[in-house]
Amino acid sequence: MSAIYPSLKDRGVFITGGASGIGAALVEAFHGQGAKVGFIDRDAAAGAQLAARLGGVWFRPCDVTDAPALIGAIAAAAQAIGPIRILINNVANDARHVAAETDAGAWRAHLAVNLDPTFIASTTVHAGMKAAGGGVILNLSSINALLGPAGMPAYVAAKGAVNALTKGLAREWGPDNIRVNAISPGWVVTERQLALWLTPEAEAAWMEQVALKRRIEPSDIADLALFLASDQARAITGQNHVIDGGRT
Repeated sequence: MSAIYPSLKDRGVFITGGASGIGAALVEAFHGQGAKVGFIDRDAAAGAQLAARLGGVWFRPCDVTDAPALIGAIAAAAQAIGPIRILINNVANDARHVAAETDAGAWRAHLAVNLDPTFIASTTVHAGMKAAGGGVILNLSSINALLGPAGMPAYVAAKGAVNALTKGLAREWGPDNIRVNAISPGWVVTERQLALWLTPEAEAAWMEQVALKRRIEPSDIADLALFLASDQARAITGQNHVIDGGRT
């Protein structure tokens, strides 16, 4: 059970990629705090199902690679739930790809989902957060930006850029009382990971590399996000918070 943070009650929260995996855990966690939650996802059916199950949650299908659609969704959410005081840039796609076989178009497509929406959503909410007296931006990164594994060069580069962007925005927007932090998960057990890459053999190898011999669940990431978004973390900004069971 998550800790209760009174400062999160009635706060407007906007989450990208919230229909499944870590994103769905974030939607549920902030909804459980009494926050006013809005989220987007390109999976319309899964998003609608989650919103219906929770009740009182705003949802709109959206492809974050469509910048005008992303900006419009943020504006619509703000109208529905009030000023966006907490933005969680969660959406990502960790599809595997080989560097030598990744052409310019594919490279651009990877960055369009793994990097660009973080900047676009952040700059879109900035003015409203400033006018409201401040806010929090949480960017989901990855320990892959620190480890640099093979087989996903654009994803690794994008997450490295997310870490750098987090630092830059934290410094630039600190005077506006906007805190910007990154969260870098290790291998989180989601439906997608289990379906595509987290085989029993791969998980056994992972367990040999970590200090804590337990799975990292989406709720673990959500619990950290709740703290960082709350007033209890009011002195924390510009940091990359690794949650990987001691892998790095």
